[in-house]
Amino acid sequence: MASTSDILPDLCRLPASVLHQHIAAKKVSPVELTKAVLARAEELQPVLNCFITLVPDEAMRAAQEAEDAVMQGKPLGLLHGIPYSVKDLVNTAGVRTTFGSRLYEQNVPKEDAVATDRTKRAGAVLFGKTTTPEFGHKALTDAPLFGRTRNAWSAERSSGGSSGGAAVAVASGIGPIAIATDGGGSTRIPAAANGLAGIKPTLGTIPHSQAADAFGNYTYVTPMTRTVMDTALMLQAMAGPHPSDPWSIGVAPQDYLSAARAEGDLKGKKILYSLTFGNRAVAKSVQAAFERALGRLRELGAELVELTETVPDMEAVWKVINHTTWRARFDDMIRRDGERMSPSLVRQVAMAMEWSGADYQRAMFQRAEIFRLVQRWFETVDFLVMPTLSRTALPIDQDLFEPINIDGVDVGELRRNWFPYTMAFNITGHPALTLCCGYDNEGLPIGLQFVGRFRDDASVLRAGALYEASEDWLTRWPDL
Repeated sequence: MASTSDILPDLCRLPASVLHQHIAAKKVSPVELTKAVLARAEELQPVLNCFITLVPDEAMRAAQEAEDAVMQGKPLGLLHGIPYSVKDLVNTAGVRTTFGSRLYEQNVPKEDAVATDRTKRAGAVLFGKTTTPEFGHKALTDAPLFGRTRNAWSAERSSGGSSGGAAVAVASGIGPIAIATDGGGSTRIPAAANGLAGIKPTLGTIPHSQAADAFGNYTYVTPMTRTVMDTALMLQAMAGPHPSDPWSIGVAPQDYLSAARAEGDLKGKKILYSLTFGNRAVAKSVQAAFERALGRLRELGAELVELTETVPDMEAVWKVINHTTWRARFDDMIRRDGERMSPSLVRQVAMAMEWSGADYQRAMFQRAEIFRLVQRWFETVDFLVMPTLSRTALPIDQDLFEPINIDGVDVGELRRNWFPYTMAFNITGHPALTLCCGYDNEGLPIGLQFVGRFRDDASVLRAGALYEASEDWLTRWPDL
């Protein structure tokens, strides 16, 4: 196999789709690639703090096995020899999985989550576990266990969350792909704040074998990547039915790889768009980037229609479902060990004390109503398009319960005012993809969200790929 260092000096910046081709052609060594990724992780970890655990010995063994398979001419998986990280909420057999909690600091699962197992079976090489707030409870990535994760583009800004570590690891060019999760925007928020592609697939597309409530589930295991094609690669590897997830049963994977090729245009497609989606304040930089993106979509042939209908209060519905779920999961834990847990998690579980079982069920009724509302929109349009966040990455010391600032004005609490765009589709289950659509005057990324019809993830990838190819945002990298 040729020397990787001679052929590709900037190995860590290559997308997984390109690396896969080079590995198959014996132009890139999985061993040298993994060495480069581990070296960059070690170099940047003190700056970014995006890992809880690195597994260099295990990664090098897996990389050597991957290289041996290439040299022996064995069949190669979609992700063969490509290093990947996993958010520390997702189980990895034999590798510490802490959930960002002191209470699970030495927890080592015996089995992989389904998504992890499938990524591994596709030939990918696990090199580390990325940071998450405790049990993924907020859109800021910090926890008593490991501290705070910084944004890839600015040390003064938050990485977002709860998949902040996964996003920063990819955005900083440490590893090309990562497994994340999304319970209210936890993939799309940090993806937008760090200039990445992040998809929350349709409910059941990727089986969630760790969901405590399989039937009322609103949380997702997801890819985190820089490009739409890399998202498609991961989705192709992870999607498909599994007995552990009732939403996945009978759902065959689509051809995500073909969908992610930027071929053709959007002629004949109708897009329903909203700048605010029920939100009160949007940054001027986000509005400008959003309007530019709409212009690109119009140039690609799409017909654009503005959403003028009043949007229900999604956050209120999501909060009752989410916080009562947390109370059921964590209340006993907090009674025993609350002083060792994140105060912001403890405080949110306490909020749920005032809600009854009937309140939870009413919220589930409203969930159904919101689903049917979105379904009605899709009777006449092909996509919904909106910003992913109301402003760029928040200050590094932002508190979950303090108001956020947009263009110099305090606009209210974080969740309702920063990401009203994302949690709606955790509730409804529709596929939602965020992509970079520009930068503000401080060089911070801005996100654009595409939402598609239920179980039509492939069309969302296609629209995203066409938009991605119409711009040159992928040429930019953070100055680290």
